[in-house]
Amino acid sequence: MSNQGIRIRLNGREMEVARGTRIEELVRDLKGKMGSQIVAAVVNNEIRELTFPIEQESDITTVDLSSDDGIRIYQRSLKFLLIKAVHDLFPDKELQVRHSVRRGVFFEIVDYKVTPEDVERLEKRMRELVEQDHRFVKRVVPIDEARRIFLNKGREDRYRALEFREKDYVSMYTFDDIEDYFYGYMVPSTGYLKLFGLAAENDGIVLIVPKKENPTRLPDVTLPKQLFDVFTEYTNWIKILGVEDVGRLNEVVKKGRIHEFILISEALHEKKIAQIADMILQQKKRIILIAGPSSSGKTTFARRLGIQLRVNGLRPLNISVDDYFVDKTRTPLDEDGKPDYEALETVDLEFFNKSMNALLKGEEIDVPTFNFVTGQREFNGRRMKLEDGCVVIIEGIHALNPRLTSDIDDADKFKIYVSAITSMRIDQHNRIPTTDLRLLRRIVRDNLFRGTTAPETIDMWPAVRRGEERNIFPFQQEADVMFNSSLIYELLVLKGYALPLLNAITRDMPQYSEARRLIEFLSYFLQIPADDIPPNSILREFLGGSCFQ
Repeated sequence: MSNQGIRIRLNGREMEVARGTRIEELVRDLKGKMGSQIVAAVVNNEIRELTFPIEQESDITTVDLSSDDGIRIYQRSLKFLLIKAVHDLFPDKELQVRHSVRRGVFFEIVDYKVTPEDVERLEKRMRELVEQDHRFVKRVVPIDEARRIFLNKGREDRYRALEFREKDYVSMYTFDDIEDYFYGYMVPSTGYLKLFGLAAENDGIVLIVPKKENPTRLPDVTLPKQLFDVFTEYTNWIKILGVEDVGRLNEVVKKGRIHEFILISEALHEKKIAQIADMILQQKKRIILIAGPSSSGKTTFARRLGIQLRVNGLRPLNISVDDYFVDKTRTPLDEDGKPDYEALETVDLEFFNKSMNALLKGEEIDVPTFNFVTGQREFNGRRMKLEDGCVVIIEGIHALNPRLTSDIDDADKFKIYVSAITSMRIDQHNRIPTTDLRLLRRIVRDNLFRGTTAPETIDMWPAVRRGEERNIFPFQQEADVMFNSSLIYELLVLKGYALPLLNAITRDMPQYSEARRLIEFLSYFLQIPADDIPPNSILREFLGGSCFQ
């Protein structure tokens, strides 16, 4: 080895490179999985931008669009591209991020209704900028200087986001004539951003980005109107409460108003649950189906809905789809030949439908219990009959899949989709990812109640997300109503539980990069204790102390 050379391993291949070589130079002719774009790299368990120079012996693994990290970086970079296009075509207007949708991210232009013609012009400008291959120039700025910059520019949302931040610097990016701050890494230049689309929706813009399951094509999925309605409702809530961004939420804590704020947030949940119970009573539904992704709080929601149904004079009977699993020996296999416990075929569909129809006919049934230790269904004398005034609440990840209840009359069904949806932002250009909220909930809950460490939960999360994409999200539009289980204040509480678990993940562990990303995310939030959270709160499902446990 020469005096100037450094030994590295790139995707398992050993080689020697000159000190200071940028990762971008090493991967220029490479493609990622399924031929997707390489956008970053993991260097010694830390994620790095492609502009990162190699100064020591390193183990390097490329990051492409088949991974969560890759999609986040690509989406973030596309957002900067869209910001620049809006700046060029609407110089007196301000773009603001709103929320995620299944095809990408939804944006609005403040005080302006976007037309399809506007979107065509914006997409044309974005593609011109891609062809010109502008560099994203990064500079590290002391936190006090960054605050001054944003105050001078009139960007109070940015200032508030940084006011209580626990790091002493931020990374700013310059793109031609604009400079901005983003939560996370970027690609080196606009030339990397060839795969995207724009669509006009709800007077705003949907930035369409590839999904990791098929990273070389843009997704073609419908946007459920109910989901937009939920986001609009949530956005109205946060406007009423005056907490449209993290900085405003932190101010609530500093001013000593958090106790009242928690009570209002919980009251909004209770009001919505009561409204759903009223709908069920008015429509005379007898089968209530509840589904949602992992850590959405379905169990507590079902119990609270049951209480509101009792207020309305109805008597709820609870059934879990899990208890109708087939015996373990009949579990279907996935593409790798491993048991696929999240496939619909894990449920004995014929027996389930037969039992539910018997209930609807007024017959008494034996309700099974699935023994997860033996892997078999058992009958322990639990009997159930749907008498006058009774309704059946069925909870499970497949509850909205029409195949689960194919033999049951649709007139008897009321379908509810539950998810933790976030519309509050870090600032106008940086949103709070719904997925990160659910992951933090799960890290805390699994550590407290399931004996699962944070690294184990992080490792399981990609498989959980794949199952959601296959078994849950495609059936959102089947819902009669959607319930947003997120609580505006909850990240202030989750921080105190999650940080010690994430800080215990050391640099030599493969989960280190994801842990640092989540720690960085939590650094924007102040921390509060859980003392004021009521025992019936959905958040108690993840922290303990629930009156339903």
